[in-house]
Amino acid sequence: MHDLSLQDFIQRIPKAELHLHVEGTLEPERLFQLASQHGVQLPFDDLSALRAAYDFRDLQSFLDLYYAGAAVLQTEADFHDLTWAYLKRAADDGVRHTEIFFDPQTHTQRGIALTCVLDGIGSALNRASELGLSCGLILCFLRHLSEREALATLEAALPYKSQLLGVGLDSSEQGHPPSKFEQVFSLARREGLRVVAHAGEEGPPEYIWQALDLLGAERIDHGVRAIEDDALMRRLANDQIPLTMCPLSNLRLRVVDRLSDHPLRRMLDAGIKVTINSDDPAYFGGYIAENYRAISDALGLDRDAIGRIARNSLDAAFIDDTHKAELLAEFDASESQGRGHAPERAANGCEADRSAPQQES
Repeated sequence: MHDLSLQDFIQRIPKAELHLHVEGTLEPERLFQLASQHGVQLPFDDLSALRAAYDFRDLQSFLDLYYAGAAVLQTEADFHDLTWAYLKRAADDGVRHTEIFFDPQTHTQRGIALTCVLDGIGSALNRASELGLSCGLILCFLRHLSEREALATLEAALPYKSQLLGVGLDSSEQGHPPSKFEQVFSLARREGLRVVAHAGEEGPPEYIWQALDLLGAERIDHGVRAIEDDALMRRLANDQIPLTMCPLSNLRLRVVDRLSDHPLRRMLDAGIKVTINSDDPAYFGGYIAENYRAISDALGLDRDAIGRIARNSLDAAFIDDTHKAELLAEFDASESQGRGHAPERAANGCEADRSAPQQES
């Protein structure tokens, strides 16, 4: 037997995905199918016209299309099928644990009940053990809306708190600093929810400071612009604050001009707990393994660097110590084996993946 190629190693090494918007897994074919099924008029005549719109200028140009596409998600079955399709793809890419973002305001603002969204996503997450996956669900607030609206969303979601792992902050970053949402995140922390936040994608390094110090963020989603602030880089390294980076997203949204310009390698070398994720893979041209492959090619990451990043992802997951130890032991065995397939996986469902209560049917 020969050593696994780097490409096979990327595919098979146990990893976690910690930055994935479930609405961003809506593939064009499914989007058109649901639009026809529900009588939703799309501003595109066919798949080629839709794909042509994926030439994004910036984050906002993507979000405009993202919110338009989400309009086809209308039933519990839609949300189940969307989530289940992602879970199957993630399992094929070696994902052993995933923490999925969803945007309730995107749906409730167009008349879709929160219970419809939660029950649909949750029914898929409850089946994750069939694929050898554990999982959690993170409710994200839309930062282009007001904190008052975010508070109303959190209050509506609290009766279903047992189905949630944590809260996050996403959508348009420019002009919407984390400080705008200090009150709602304080309430979420008091309710025992974990905290993450998008910061430093298009917004300045100051937004990362705010996410850490004002919101209590335990992980930073993206964090690309931390590279501009030496003191922030030291803070991230010293406190081992994970960054959930998304290389293909950053390329497609022009956060970086070329993947070879991406700061991921410099951050990894600085001792920061960098992870690789796919963000909105249906729109950015790649699920998690594609992101690993693309950035490894662009930055010349070797097997050791890829292994460090994958291990970081497991270590950064919001899971209980027992499950984390199991996943890290599986990772270490798989990495050291170095030949053939990774060891057989034990199925761990959502009920075992964290200390807080899990998704219910």
